Amino acid sequence: MIGRAEALLRIPDGVDACKTAPLLCAGNTTFGTLRNSGAQPGDLVAIHGFGGLGHLGLQYARKMGFRTAVLSRGKLKEALAYQLGADAFIDINAGDAAGDLRKLGGARVILCTAPDAKAISSLVGGLTRRGRIIMVAFTPDVLHIPAPALLRGEGSVSGAVGGNYIEEAIRFSQFAQIEPMIETFPLERAAEAYESMLTSRVHFRAVLKLDR
Repeated sequence: MIGRAEALLRIPDGVDACKTAPLLCAGNTTFGTLRNSGAQPGDLVAIHGFGGLGHLGLQYARKMGFRTAVLSRGKLKEALAYQLGADAFIDINAGDAAGDLRKLGGARVILCTAPDAKAISSLVGGLTRRGRIIMVAFTPDVLHIPAPALLRGEGSVSGAVGGNYIEEAIRFSQFAQIEPMIETFPLERAAEAYESMLTSRVHFRAVLKLDR
C-alpha cells in the first residue's frame, strides 16, 4: 500500500496486533492526558468510570507512580480494579464520592472516562487544591458546578483528547507490561461487535480480527 508518511506509525516488532489496536485510541487518550495532567508521582489520581478507557487509565496511572482510586457504580468491578493496581475503590452509588476522595487527601486529577455529567459535577469537591477534573468521554449533557466549589480550591474542569502520543503509548505499554482487556470478533461479526460495544456487553474493548 501507499500511505502518507505523517499518517503512519512505527509499531515495534513482536507486538500482539489485537492487544495493540485499542492503544491507538483509548491508550493514546488516557496515556496522553495523564502525561500532561500536571500530576506528580505520589499524587492521588482518580479514575471515574472503569470501562475501556478507565481500565487502561488505571494501569497507566499506576505505572506512572500515582496513587490511584477507581470510582465506579456498584461493586461489580471492585476486585478487578484492585487486581489492576488501584489503591482504593469508591462506589459512587454508595454515598459521597467527593467526601471519600477528601478522606484520601484529595485528588490532584480526576480522569473522567464515563459520560455522566451529573456524577462529574458532583466530584469537584473531591479535588485537592489546584486539582483538575479532566473529561475524556463525551456527554451532551450540561455540567452544573457551583462556582464556589472551584474558587475555594482553585480547581478546574477541562476536556482532553490525549494528543498524538500513540507511539509513546505503545512503547510505554510494552515497557510497563500494560495490556488492554479485549474481546475479539471475526470481520463477518463486525455488526455484532459494534452492537456489543454500544450496549456495554463487550469486555472493555471489541477488536475485529482479520484472517489472513
